[in-house]
Amino acid sequence: MDLRAEVCRLHLELPRQGLVAWTSGNLSARVPDEDLMVIKASGIPFDALTPEAMVVCDLDGTLVEGDLSPSSDAATHGHVYRELRGVGGVCHTHSAYATAWAARGEAIPCVLTAMADEFGGEIPVGPFRLIGDAEIGRGIVETLRDHRSPAVLMRSHGVFTVGARAVDALKAAVMCEDVARTVHLARELGDPIQLESKDIDALYDRYQNVYGQR
Repeated sequence: MDLRAEVCRLHLELPRQGLVAWTSGNLSARVPDEDLMVIKASGIPFDALTPEAMVVCDLDGTLVEGDLSPSSDAATHGHVYRELRGVGGVCHTHSAYATAWAARGEAIPCVLTAMADEFGGEIPVGPFRLIGDAEIGRGIVETLRDHRSPAVLMRSHGVFTVGARAVDALKAAVMCEDVARTVHLARELGDPIQLESKDIDALYDRYQNVYGQR
């Protein structure tokens, strides 16, 4: 399956971008036109990843194709796909600055044009949920349904991002860590200036609908 090779390639960006440590973190892609997803197998070091280390699961996180056990977050990803039909990719990291905000249970305020562009406002905090079943997925869905943000900081856990494609979810994870760091540094200097709602809306609309090649 070509999707396995793509998901493997995108996983290699996680350590390259400084978003993960050891075997933590994962990324998945929805299999087009099926209630299936491709996700990293559990506990495989990033430098040992191959397409064969990507497994196919149903949306309950049950292994359908492959020889390895799926990621412990498979049920989380599957719940997001089941409930948010426009999502084609999910990414999860414990990137340092964004996870520090999650540890505080604090949303990242929209004080940068880059945040308005990518996230359409603050990056929200989701509830604390235990790992191992769909509970984290429920928290992600509950939070993101009320936000334009493709990223959520799950309290005391880490970052989950979504996108129309797996690469879009990866981009949102990269951008989330970047702005988390910048806003942290800004707060070290004083109180960052909040952007006004009308300016956030204008910036978001331009970036989503005009910026780049169409």
